[in-house]
Amino acid sequence: MATLIRSKLSNKLSNAATSVSNKSQAKVSGMFARMGFQAATDEEGLGFAACDDLDYDHRQGMQMDILTNDEAGAGAGSGPTGTGEGGLDGDSHYQRDGTGLPPSGSKDASLAEEDKPKITAWEAGWNVTNAIQGMFVLGLPYAILHGGYLGLFLIIFAAVVCCYTGKILIACLYEENEDGQLVRVRDSYVDIANACCAPRFPSLGGHIVNVAQIIELVMTCILYVVVSGNLMENSFPTMPVSQKSWAIIATVALLPCAFLKNLKAVSKFSLLCTMAHFVINVLVIAYCLSRARDWAWDKVKFYIDVKKFPISIGIIVFSYTSQIFLPSLEGNMNKPSEFHCMMNWTHIAACILKGLFALVAYLTWADATKEVITDNLPSTIRAVVNLFLVAKALLSYPLPFFAAVEVLEKSFFGDGGRAFPDCYGADGRLKSWGLTLRCTLVVFTLLMAIYVPHFALLMGLTGSLTGAGLCFLLPSLFHLKLLWRKLLWHHVFFDVAIFVIGGICSISGFIHSMEGLIEAYKYNIEE
Repeated sequence: MATLIRSKLSNKLSNAATSVSNKSQAKVSGMFARMGFQAATDEEGLGFAACDDLDYDHRQGMQMDILTNDEAGAGAGSGPTGTGEGGLDGDSHYQRDGTGLPPSGSKDASLAEEDKPKITAWEAGWNVTNAIQGMFVLGLPYAILHGGYLGLFLIIFAAVVCCYTGKILIACLYEENEDGQLVRVRDSYVDIANACCAPRFPSLGGHIVNVAQIIELVMTCILYVVVSGNLMENSFPTMPVSQKSWAIIATVALLPCAFLKNLKAVSKFSLLCTMAHFVINVLVIAYCLSRARDWAWDKVKFYIDVKKFPISIGIIVFSYTSQIFLPSLEGNMNKPSEFHCMMNWTHIAACILKGLFALVAYLTWADATKEVITDNLPSTIRAVVNLFLVAKALLSYPLPFFAAVEVLEKSFFGDGGRAFPDCYGADGRLKSWGLTLRCTLVVFTLLMAIYVPHFALLMGLTGSLTGAGLCFLLPSLFHLKLLWRKLLWHHVFFDVAIFVIGGICSISGFIHSMEGLIEAYKYNIEE
């Protein structure tokens, strides 16, 4: 009897210690998330809050295992009714797909919800700022080259529209209950799309959004490979290594991405990459200001290049894409009522900084402005700046890559479990076919970067195709479909105007980008 009591006490103490350890781990992870190490990402539009949810769900699953085992131990020896020791049928562990035992009670569920780490409006703003002010702003001076003052106007216009569509997209997550209070009934962009297509096609909208998201994420990966090859070639022009060869070298360094199980290994570099990019932007602007006496104000045009300006529209729109992860971000804010204010100041800041950066850089180099503005820097500092940018691009690649593979897995192999459940065997190792698929995706990004090594054209194509769709067309369409009975006339007017203008810009930019890519491809074949 004494041995049995000692055994129970030992189990209790062990379970309590494990529980404290897991809670401490959760608090530390939450602290790093608040500091930006886990929540902050780049412009690829990754759902930071959604990734944090994956880690949180894993931790909560571990804690529920402990609670369930604790209850099973407490009920030991209570009789032959099936609640005694070894009396539970099947697995006693908590299963996240809902097939196992439920949590011990509503109290545990409410405590788990309360312990879930939330972010402040400032932290949410930091995430949005990282998304819309990443390294792709290096292509904005090239947009001013073909758009002049109208390009500057579009930078302001895109900021206003993307801020507005972000707000109406979040409004689509809510509906009024019987008491007239707004209740969050949807959780993601896909949920909104499915609600708009129900009841005839309840999953069509989600498939459209997933396809657009996959295209944008994969194109972002391609752009990282393209910009890496471009920057390395221009950093070491005397070396007998072409841009394609540099792209291959960069892809070899990126192959380990195929072995990623989660983003913990790379998310720690996110804040460091963002700060490094901020320093690079400051260096570029400082150099431009040092040449303020030579600024070519007369080169800023009031007319546009009809053939190339639609490509500039796509470049500007792509630099503002953040709608993909806004629902998850708003759902993880401790004060969702501050979401609108956060969107206002982040987009105002982005508009001012992007406009100044694009104008100052263009005034410095005028008609000699290149697709990636750092290529215009003197050779003495260009190599150093470009090496930092290449490092940032390579460290940023795993984020959209992992997100793209996750969406593919959930769309085709998902079973409600953890990410890539079918890609791993019982021993936890990655299956050969799963590794092959991931390596194929990495190689695909390389092939696209080799055959279409044009940063501005690819960026314009992506912005015109998926950027305009996810930021302009779909939010305004969903807002009209779900809330049209409650909208004021000016909201209806704004939604219709944004849908029409966004559609025209999207089609025009897509056509001209494709024409440019076809011409570039023919030129590469001839070479």
